[in-house]
Amino acid sequence: MSRHPEVLWAQRSDKVYLTVALPDAKDINIKCEPQGSFSFSAIGVQGEPFHFTLDLYGPITPDGCKTKAGLRNILCSIQKDQKGWWKRLLKTEEKPAPYIKVDWNKWCDEDEEDTTSDLASDDDDAAYVGQDGGSSDDDGMLYLPDLEKARK
Repeated sequence: MSRHPEVLWAQRSDKVYLTVALPDAKDINIKCEPQGSFSFSAIGVQGEPFHFTLDLYGPITPDGCKTKAGLRNILCSIQKDQKGWWKRLLKTEEKPAPYIKVDWNKWCDEDEEDTTSDLASDDDDAAYVGQDGGSSDDDGMLYLPDLEKARK
C-alpha cells in the first residue's frame, strides 16, 4: 500500500508550486494532464512506495510542468493554462487531505506578486527603530510603517 508524502503548495498568477517532502526519493514519476490532473509517485529511502493524485482547481499546461529533485524534497513548478489566481489548490470544495498544506515560505498574495520577493534586499537597519543612533521613545521596538502613519 502506498503512502502520501507531505505536500506544500503556493501559487503565483501563472504557476502553482508544489514541494513534496520526501528525502532521498528514487524513481520519481510525475504526470501532468491538461484538465488539471497532477500525479506523483516515488520510492522512499526504505523502499516504500509513495503516490498521490491531485485534481487541481484549473487546467494546466503539461509542457510547463518542471521538476527538480533535491536531497530532502522534490520541487514541482506547474504552469497554469490561463493566468489568474485560484481560490484554492483543488477542484473540490472539501477540506484537502491532511498531507496537503500551504507553503508559507513561498506564499504570495495577489497584491504582492509585483513586488520583489528578495527579502534580503530590504534595508535591515530600517526594520528597527533606534538602530541609527538617534533617540526615540520606541527604542528597540519593531518598526511598522503602516501603524506609524495611523498614530499621527
